[in-house]
Amino acid sequence: METIGKKMSRPDKKEFGPLPPCSGKKDRKVCLVGTGFVGMSMAYTFLTTGGVDELVLIDVDREKAIGEAMDLQHGLPYSRNHMNIKAGGYEECEDAEIVVITAGTAQKPGQSRLDMTATNARIMKSVCENIMKSGFDGILIVASNPVDVMSYAAYRVSGLPAHKVIGSGTILDTARLRYLMSEYLEISPTNIHALVMGEHGDSSFVPWEHAYIGAKKLLEYIAESGRDLTELETIYRQVQQAAYEIINRKKSTYYGIGLSLNRLVQAVLNNENTLLTLSVLQNGEYGHQDLFIGVPTLINHEGVRENIRLPLSRADQEKFDRSAGILREMIDDVIKPILSEA
Repeated sequence: METIGKKMSRPDKKEFGPLPPCSGKKDRKVCLVGTGFVGMSMAYTFLTTGGVDELVLIDVDREKAIGEAMDLQHGLPYSRNHMNIKAGGYEECEDAEIVVITAGTAQKPGQSRLDMTATNARIMKSVCENIMKSGFDGILIVASNPVDVMSYAAYRVSGLPAHKVIGSGTILDTARLRYLMSEYLEISPTNIHALVMGEHGDSSFVPWEHAYIGAKKLLEYIAESGRDLTELETIYRQVQQAAYEIINRKKSTYYGIGLSLNRLVQAVLNNENTLLTLSVLQNGEYGHQDLFIGVPTLINHEGVRENIRLPLSRADQEKFDRSAGILREMIDDVIKPILSEA
């Protein structure tokens, strides 16, 4: 598949091979802001996968952060590797490699992700201001919903370079898609290369012409196997509605995004130069600028190495434009006024 890459500006052009920690930072230190279900699901995964040397839990409810740290500490004798886990304040962000933000109000039954925008934008503004007061200059990962506009808010408030601000975007949507496709086709999800683009929400879409089973185009495989192509739309709808289905049954989603955030953190810490579908700043790659939206992105120790541009069909470009338009409206009508508040 031919792709056209547009690289984001970075102070260091080195792309491959192990990179030393940034000056003044401790090896593999991660700060988590927000000790709710999503944040703690991610934190728990570090006990089983390893890869983090120090984990600091930050929350407006200090006692909860202390309790969560204690609970994780007690599992360390059985964890994959030793990790220093503690509760702390925003000053801990100063020498962190990565800060992950999951703070915000949870999505409620019947509520869209965009309905949460105003409340969470004010939370994001306060959180980022406190993070940056510490002198933090690492990689900022945003998972608070609605994640695309929260990532934009974090970028504007933090003042960090664009390649250092990453939203979780459609990384979970893509995982859901690969799982459902694997169930439908009875093929391992590791051999299914498909992705979800656009808003992490109702206006997302799947560019099916860029989906593959191994090295074979998915659409060709589906046609040759005698399956109905319309079933792909059914699978997409299941992906799109997955969060609502889970929330209706158990009030919130957290395991899937927790594992997805672990994957993203590991990709940064290990300098993987790997491709994930994330919410990153657009600089005209798909005809839009100054907004964050889910696209295939190369990630390494510096954050965003490259914003990959896929040649979209006319129909898919229209879907992307619609999704971007929804996010643009939220940025202009909600985010910018809140960010300008004293």
